[in-house]
Parts: sequence; structure tokens; C-alpha cells
Amino acid sequence: MATEAPAPTDAQGAAARRDRAVRAAVAQGLVGGTETAPALVCLLDTDGIRASAAALTSAFAAALPAGTPVLHAFAVKAAPLVPVLRLLADAGLGCEVASPGELALARAAGVGPLRTVLDSPAKTAAELREALALGIAVNADNRQELERLDALVAASAPASAIGIRINPQTGAGAIDALSTATATSKFGVPLRDPGARAWLVRAYLDRPWLTRLHTHSGSQGVPLPLIAEGVRELHALAEEINAAAGRRQVDTLDIGGGLPVNFASDAHTPAYAQYVDALRAAAPALFDGSYGLVTEFGRSLLAKHGLVLSRVEYTKTTGARPIALTHAGVQLATRTVYAPAAWPLRILPYDAKGAPKEGDPVAQDIAGPACFAGDLLATARELPRLSPGDLIAVPDTGAYFFTAHYGYNSLPRPAVHGFTDTPQGGIRFALARPEQSLAAIVAEAGGDRPDALL
Repeated sequence: MATEAPAPTDAQGAAARRDRAVRAAVAQGLVGGTETAPALVCLLDTDGIRASAAALTSAFAAALPAGTPVLHAFAVKAAPLVPVLRLLADAGLGCEVASPGELALARAAGVGPLRTVLDSPAKTAAELREALALGIAVNADNRQELERLDALVAASAPASAIGIRINPQTGAGAIDALSTATATSKFGVPLRDPGARAWLVRAYLDRPWLTRLHTHSGSQGVPLPLIAEGVRELHALAEEINAAAGRRQVDTLDIGGGLPVNFASDAHTPAYAQYVDALRAAAPALFDGSYGLVTEFGRSLLAKHGLVLSRVEYTKTTGARPIALTHAGVQLATRTVYAPAAWPLRILPYDAKGAPKEGDPVAQDIAGPACFAGDLLATARELPRLSPGDLIAVPDTGAYFFTAHYGYNSLPRPAVHGFTDTPQGGIRFALARPEQSLAAIVAEAGGDRPDALL
């Protein structure tokens, strides 16, 4: 009796779609070994992005009473590309912005004020004034910022929802630089410092226009229990403030984001449903519908859906170590190059036609184009021996990698194309960001004023 083959998992489906995209990118001249084809390109799986957005929204919708206000605001810093923000907006998400530039990108993508949240530890008075004029939600970071808001709010009743960011001081994850709930974090009002909790309660009682509370414990390297502990502290403080006020003054909790990403395989773990389960275990009342919720996810929505494709330009052997010299390096994977232990990336080998490359594994260094010795994406990585004209693919780079270009050696920003399946089983590409021209690099470097310092 014939048995039906098991359905592919989401990870298997994404991997198969990736292989088709690599082959199509070569066939359509987006990257490759010819002189006319670019040596470097970056791809975004738009079907995958939509699937992640749906997984996020459905995980919270399933746990909350119908009608509970929820805004999932994408952290723009994770992928500051207007077409990405527009795609996510079409999937029902808003934007969390942390600079005037990010706010401009969100507005260019058509994201409205009521679906935008402004966070930053160093907002200027002008930024705050603009946010209040537009009706954008604001999370104040510290006491001095709150005093600045006092003056602005006194001039006119705010149309914006305003809250305070707290630091629950619950501890660090595996990556110190991304842990924002440490005892000495630069973010938020430190909840466990002497007198801070009482000051926060009084600050709300004195300001009826403070209606939100915000926290964010970090991102990559922060485990779910630690994130959930911070959210539990946030909920408890909101309950304390509302009890002291004798009414539901705080009506919305901004619980940040921070779901870590698995960079070791194609598996999407942990899942948003697991995140919700961790929150429900730590703070069950968070999901009883008494508070509106705001989330601020970034990396977990985009990382798994990005791919860097680079031609292998040369290969050499030095000190018995094979080295593949590529065009993908520190300008795209800055964190990996400078902190490889914290940010390891997979390297997937393809031949010149875009087919997965096979062969006996050989320990090789995968080097980038920048002029310093540490520009390496991988060291002694076991891969089929690479040759000039082959391709390397670097998955999981859709957030904080090629969307956060580092201008070392004035290397140009590569083109970014979104890709999706066609009904005929092919791949369709759409240009999201063109390759940076040399003229644009010169212009950014003061090329219109060469004699300015003479």
C-alpha cells in the first residue's frame, strides 16, 4: 500500500524556495559570474515575511479576548527599507521608530500616526513636538524627558498616547550589548533603584495624560523567561498605578519585542506562540483584555527571510588554509565580523549556475572584500571546496545585516530584491532598493565641495 509523503515543514518550504530563488537570480542576471552580472545581491523572501507577520498576529489574537486593542509595531531599525515597511503595513503591522529618519521612512511607507510609536533615549524637543503634533505615541525614557513633555503638554492637550519606559532590572542575556534590562542599562527608568517605583506611581498620579507603560528587556540572546519576567514587572506596576489612581489610568502596555532568532538552521524557533505561552505563564492577567497591547518586534520578523548572494572572486591557500575571497563582508555583516562568537552565520555553497554545490567538505575561510584582516564571515568552515565563479549564500540576514550597511572602504550598498513564487512555479523579483552608484558615494562624501577645506 502506497503511503503519502509527509508535507514539507515551513523550514523545508523556505529552504526549497531559497534554492529556487538562487537559481533564478543567476538565470535572470541579478548575480553571477559574467562581467555584466553584479557580484553581490541581497534578497528578501516576501512570502516568508508575510508568513511571519501572520504568525505574530495570530498568536496574540488566539490568546486575547475578541476586541482587545493590539498594535504590532515593527522595529524599523531592523530593516529600514520603505518597501519592507509598506509590505508589513499591508500585513497589518505599524512601526516603532527611534529617530527622525525612521519616522520619515514610516511616513513614506504610508504608516499613519496612530500606528506609529516613538522610542529613543535621546529625543530632542523638536522630535517630541513633532510627535505630539502628529498624534504619534511617545514613550518617555527618563525623568528629564518627562519634564520636557510637561512643558509641551501644558501648551496644548496631547493627541498622542504617552507613557514611560521602565527598566525592570531583571538581568542580562547572553549578549551584553543587546541586554536592556540590566542594573545599569541606559534605557528607561530603573524600577529597582531606591525610590524609583514610588516616583513612578506619583508621576502618573500627577499626570492624567500618562496612559501607557513600556518595557523592552533586549533581543538576541535574551531567553523567553527573562523577557517574560520583565513584562510581568510591567503589568504589576500598571496594576499598582491604577489602584493608586482609583481608576484605569494606564490602559495600554507596550511590551516591546525581543524574540530571539535561531541562526543555526532554517527552523523558526522559538515561535511567537511559544513567546505568548511564556507571557501567559508569567503574567496570566496580561491576556484578560483589561489592557491594550503594543509589541515591537523586528529581527524575528525579517531575519530568516533575508539572503546575501555573492560571487566567489578568487580562491587561494595560505598556511595550508583555503580561503575564498567574496564580495560579502563587513559592510553587510558588521556584527558577525567584529563579534563572530555572538553572531555566527551559516554559509551555503552554490555553483556558478545557482545549484547547491556538493562535494567533500574542506575547512575554508570565507573572506569579504574589505581591507583588513578580520573581514571574515566564517573561519575554517567545512564546505565543498569553492572555486572562482561559485556563489556563497548567507541566510538569516534580513534584519540588521544588509539593511544596515556599513560604509567601510566606501563599498557601495548592494541592490535588494524581494522575491515571491509565481503561479507557474517560477520566481518573480521586485527591486526594493537599487545598487548604490559611485556618483552617490562621491556625493555623500562631499563631492560637490572639493575645495571646502582649502
